[in-house]
Amino acid sequence: MKEDFLKYQAQTTPHPLAMEISHAKGSYIYSIQGKKYLDFVAGVSACSLGHCHPRVVNAIKDQAEKYLHVMVYGEYALSPAVDLTKLLAKKLPKSLSKTYLTNSGTEAIEGALKLARRSTGRSEIIAARMAYHGNTMGSLSLMSFEERVAPFRPLIGDVSFLNFNAEEDFQNITENTAAVILETIQGGAGFIVPKNNYLQKLKSHCEQVGALLILDEIQPGFGRTGKLFGFEHYNMVPDILVMGKGMGGGLPIGAFTASEKVMDTLMDNPKLGHITTFGGNPVIAAAALATLREITESDLMAEALQKEKLFRELLIHPLIKEIRGIGLMLAVITTSEEMATKIILKAQEKGLILFWLLFEKTAIRITPPLTITNQEIKEGCGIIIDILNEIESQF
Repeated sequence: MKEDFLKYQAQTTPHPLAMEISHAKGSYIYSIQGKKYLDFVAGVSACSLGHCHPRVVNAIKDQAEKYLHVMVYGEYALSPAVDLTKLLAKKLPKSLSKTYLTNSGTEAIEGALKLARRSTGRSEIIAARMAYHGNTMGSLSLMSFEERVAPFRPLIGDVSFLNFNAEEDFQNITENTAAVILETIQGGAGFIVPKNNYLQKLKSHCEQVGALLILDEIQPGFGRTGKLFGFEHYNMVPDILVMGKGMGGGLPIGAFTASEKVMDTLMDNPKLGHITTFGGNPVIAAAALATLREITESDLMAEALQKEKLFRELLIHPLIKEIRGIGLMLAVITTSEEMATKIILKAQEKGLILFWLLFEKTAIRITPPLTITNQEIKEGCGIIIDILNEIESQF
């Protein structure tokens, strides 16, 4: 399978990990060679309830036996999509009442940008340096990392940048600004959290000049930070909320949510202002609904904060500089890029899945399923500490 994978399937790097997967269950992934791997990454924050959670699998099976795709998004009323958006509205602040379902997080970003321009009549978009919002052309236009964007220019215009957590940059947000878009917690930059009421102050400034605030919760959302969405930690509410990854329980989905007044501007002038064939797919919406119900009806969110404490207690070592993030969205900062890579590759050899972050090369991603047990956390952290001890002994 590996040979065919490399020959026929388009690759994203010259040296993919190329693990050959047999099956996955709970917190573990199994290779076709029969090796068992403890998963500390959860499909890059996508498998909120672990692998093949019974509630999600049953929802998929039940819906698949009723109907699959029947019509392009927004024309027919499909109960999984209706129930999902209704439950989201109940769980979100009143101003976030209407949701547009998409196929992925980056598509939701595209829709949010169009919505901001359409509803404000303005064109300027301001993003944060070292942000990551996806890889479609609009999302890529929000990236300041020249090495990654230069080969794909020209991108969409009228985009400028501010520094995350820098209040002095608020002066760049004016009456020409349609929207400011930020990750609630900067992911690729190293899981950087807002400080000193930054988001609250930013929202206030946006309101003063009539700009919308878009928060990208594609990674922090759906319980990963101990709240349903990360912004709930910061005493503010965005104008447009973008979600994805952990929303689908392992299936591809995204969404953007706003007030009814703002969202309805996509209905007319022109009609079909944003359209998708498979957004709101009933099988995927059923999986997302089951995921949302499980997260909100269980103790998983509260447990995420307790599990964070356990990770921090167990991962103490001279080669670990700090641990950033909240809940089960954690980045272990090591002493060098080479150190991070060595730990990640050694961990895979020892049956533990870790991964990199996009921009912060000294970081190791730890974003396990919310369902991970304390014993599994201890097992995985033990492997990491053993690797660090081995490396340290070689100095």
